[in-house]
Amino acid sequence: MTRSDELRALSEEHSAHNYHPLPIVIAEARGAWVTDVEGNRYLDMLSAYSAVNFGHANERLTAAAKRQLDRVTLVSRAFDHDEFGPFAAELAELCGKDMVLPMNSGAEGVETALKTARKWGYEVKGVPDGQANIITFEHNFHGRTTTIVSFSTDPVAKLSYGPYTPGFRTVPYGEIGPLAQAIDENTVGVLIEPIQGEAGVIVPPEGFLRQVRDLCTERGVLMIADEIQTGLGRTGATFACEHEDVVPDVYILGKALGGGIVPVSAVVADRDVLGVFQPGQHGSTFGGNPLACAVAREVIAILKTGEFQERSRELGAHLHERLGALPGDLVRQVRGRGLWAGVELHSLARPVSERLKDLGVLAKETHETTIRLAPPLVISREDLDWALDQFEAALKG
Repeated sequence: MTRSDELRALSEEHSAHNYHPLPIVIAEARGAWVTDVEGNRYLDMLSAYSAVNFGHANERLTAAAKRQLDRVTLVSRAFDHDEFGPFAAELAELCGKDMVLPMNSGAEGVETALKTARKWGYEVKGVPDGQANIITFEHNFHGRTTTIVSFSTDPVAKLSYGPYTPGFRTVPYGEIGPLAQAIDENTVGVLIEPIQGEAGVIVPPEGFLRQVRDLCTERGVLMIADEIQTGLGRTGATFACEHEDVVPDVYILGKALGGGIVPVSAVVADRDVLGVFQPGQHGSTFGGNPLACAVAREVIAILKTGEFQERSRELGAHLHERLGALPGDLVRQVRGRGLWAGVELHSLARPVSERLKDLGVLAKETHETTIRLAPPLVISREDLDWALDQFEAALKG
């Protein structure tokens, strides 16, 4: 039995089976490459679902973390620390907003945005107590908490977790008519992924985000953009909403904000929205901790250069050109933007991801027939081409 087999056996026996990982045990990683416990190298084409946008062991980010580890890592929000104010100011500036409410995971960020919208609805918009509703979209994925799965349309994510949280209405993604009909005087927010990631990298029709923005403005409803996966360079812009020159009322950020080092999420909005919170009304022990803020500040500094947004645009165009040339008998559809693609197959995707692993490339299936490709933005063109060569070979079996 190999070391990998031993470690996988431990996981199989002692951890809940809430994931179905590929048969690999990673021990080291740098840039776009990872190495397993046997010393085999693989090109990472998943990036931890965009949490590792800037590459594994990014030197700037690990240096920031190491500096902070020697200073202070946690004081809780009972006290201020010297990284917090600058982090909040710098992230607010990056988003063009006034205020930041930091949390840890993406799901925490979404939960915080939902609470924000409801509190704003009651205290600012004047919705009667207990009557607020929020509009969501079919095939959404915003996390795994009980409230969030309450408005999921994916049976795998939702079933057996009821009773579910009320107050949500779900409409088709990409259609403005049903959304307009669903909004009423008690609607406080529209929660939207600018591109639906878990659903298979679904890009909405051109102009849809602008229509949502205009409708929310007209009806006095908060547009809440879940940019946890789409944001921070992945699509070729800092935020995916930028592709339609849209600025939401609320950004939800996460994943890449922690640089692949620590979990960091945040809700970012103007003062008339986030200003509804008073001390004690919401919080998190680890939210906005010194280590997280130090790493996130370096992420923000990297994003301000525009380097990774440009890399995603240029290499993303090449990625989609090559994927678009794949034979139609192998690929049903290619979707995505920037260095992010959902390749929908005519057959099950799991065997393809397993063959890819055997060829030295790591990617993962979603919704049975789609392979997601999302390499770290540091990937070289040569490595990207090599990965795509392996992908075509894996498709052909």
